[in-house]
Amino acid sequence: MLKRSKLSTLVYLNLHKNPSFSFCSDATFVNAKGSDSENEWERLLKPFDIQQLRKSLNKITPFQLRKLLELPLDVPTSMELFHWAGTQKGYSHSFDVYDTLINKVGAAGEFKLVDRLLLQMKEEGVVFKESLFISIVKYYGRAGFPGQATRLLLEMRNLFSCEPTFRSYNVVLEILVEGDCVRVAPNVFYEMLNRGISPTVYTFTVVMKALCSVNEVDSACSLLRDMTKHGCAPNSKVYQTLIHALSKVNRMNDAMTLLREMLVMHCTPNVEIYIDIIHGLCRSNRVHEAVKLVDRMIIRGFTPNAFTYGVVMQRLCGRGEVAQARVVFNKAPHPNVVLFNTLINGYVRNEQYDEAKAVLNESMLDSGCKPDVCTYNIRMHGLCKSGHLASACELLNEMTSKGCEPNVITYTILIDGFCKEGQLEEASVVIHEMSSKGLGLNTRGYNCLIRTLCRDGKVEEALEMHGEMASKGCKPDIFTFNSLIFGFCKVDRVEEALGMYRDMFLEGVIADTVTYNTLIHAFLRKGANLEALRLVNDMLFRGCPLDNVTYYSLIKSLCNEGAIEKALGLVDQMMREGLNPNKLSCNIIIHSLCRSGKIQTAFEFSEEMTRQGLMPDIVTYNSLINGMCKTGHVREALNLFDNFQHKGISPDAITYNTLINSHCKAGMFHDAYVLLNRGVSNGFIPNDVTWYILVSNLVKEWE
Repeated sequence: MLKRSKLSTLVYLNLHKNPSFSFCSDATFVNAKGSDSENEWERLLKPFDIQQLRKSLNKITPFQLRKLLELPLDVPTSMELFHWAGTQKGYSHSFDVYDTLINKVGAAGEFKLVDRLLLQMKEEGVVFKESLFISIVKYYGRAGFPGQATRLLLEMRNLFSCEPTFRSYNVVLEILVEGDCVRVAPNVFYEMLNRGISPTVYTFTVVMKALCSVNEVDSACSLLRDMTKHGCAPNSKVYQTLIHALSKVNRMNDAMTLLREMLVMHCTPNVEIYIDIIHGLCRSNRVHEAVKLVDRMIIRGFTPNAFTYGVVMQRLCGRGEVAQARVVFNKAPHPNVVLFNTLINGYVRNEQYDEAKAVLNESMLDSGCKPDVCTYNIRMHGLCKSGHLASACELLNEMTSKGCEPNVITYTILIDGFCKEGQLEEASVVIHEMSSKGLGLNTRGYNCLIRTLCRDGKVEEALEMHGEMASKGCKPDIFTFNSLIFGFCKVDRVEEALGMYRDMFLEGVIADTVTYNTLIHAFLRKGANLEALRLVNDMLFRGCPLDNVTYYSLIKSLCNEGAIEKALGLVDQMMREGLNPNKLSCNIIIHSLCRSGKIQTAFEFSEEMTRQGLMPDIVTYNSLINGMCKTGHVREALNLFDNFQHKGISPDAITYNTLINSHCKAGMFHDAYVLLNRGVSNGFIPNDVTWYILVSNLVKEWE
């Protein structure tokens, strides 16, 4: 903005462009060619002196003032001109003068001054126009004051007697949505309807967007049906707003219904609508429908973007349908490196390593797409996963030779591969190579080494590695602490494991279910049940849910102590929490019931588990048979033996040995031999226990 020092030149130039201006002191006509006039204006307006102007100018018209206010003057100077002109005798400001000045003041963010000017307009009886209020509302929106924009909309009619039309409402609605006041927008919309103002298609689109942003998708969809009542036909933007919201919350049936409705209404879907539905179908695990929609999209002349192809391919690969992903990949007109990487990763995850290699070495290079470091990392992960560590090392050299520098992730994958094979020396060689290239281990790399050391019982070395992490600026995470806690428990240093558990909270790391399960199992194994229960309470207090592993450890401990009723109580608690017990937990309860002679209860428990969808296995039947034999129900045990074979479950050595031993003890040696021969004919190979049972019982019989 220009201040007084530059005003004279600008006014002078403006007057030359508008020769109708005539307000010099001698009242003579001034035109652009008059040098005398030029000198006079320069004298009067350089520097700008309001008092001199008052003496020198006869009168300024509203038209001339508006032209002056249109100049790039600052707000104070413009206001001074405005007030000076208003002091002229017989002069009244026009709407155009106010409009020009208010626009300048609003653009500068001087909203209190805007309010004063509006009130002055009202006092002077100037007739308001809607366009002025729309301009002010827009300035409020740009300044981030959506509430003030709404206030002014209400004051238009109530205070300034200017009836707002749909234009004013549309601007305010847009400002409310953009200003994160979406919950107010529907209220303004319904107030608009109550006033009898007909909304436009744009009005509906903005309100639908507001409703969808606060998860009121059904309310937004109901507005679609109301549009025709107001003479509005939905366009692709309306449908896109609704379909995007429905797809976002995985209401794909409703989204597909709207898409079909669009086609019936001859409203052509745009590419964004197709992409929204395709992504939603993929999230809803309806990837085959997404593939069909991709085909329909292509038929209609639309080209899915690379991201859409990638989403569909990734879902197919996640389901193991890599061949179908390859079909989708072939439809992409110009596949980029990300699509190639997605396909290669699909083959690697599906353990189709030769196909992954073919894509990398043939298809990718033939298309002129250069592999990046991510491509090589995926391939290296596949080689390490399949145990081909030597080939992984060769791939590392190949990367360098082809100008693709390995990154930290590359080396970490290789280190992880060596660590899983227990080859710590080879992992150290890789670390040395990393260091020579100026790269250091990240947290995941340290975790691989610490996990391997703890698994091998080398806890002290793992602790040294943990200390090195901190010195190298790598923050230990939950996997670091879980590995160390496991290592301490493995070498029976449970108290130190508990100390590590406390230290992790000081480091800002929150314990997870794995942490608690490791400690609880270790304390239960030592017989420190009270400490284990304290950890269970701590686990629940910190919002960490008990899982099947936690319950199994507790159930096993209770069963070993003979507290079978408490163990059954834990099973009931699991089921109340929506967690079905696994076979390990059920089998140990059945075993304990049978061991304590509660055969009937064991059968009832087994039947209940079957109703819950957990089918008995050979371990279950062995416990039941053993319990029945111990209580003298050998014939019933033999009937159960025949029964579960009809269900497709094969007996093992424990089954045969239990029944043979029971027959021998009951003096039924002939039946025992028949059972042995039957087992051998069915593939049972007698072991040392079998022969011991037969020989020892025969000796006892002879004695």
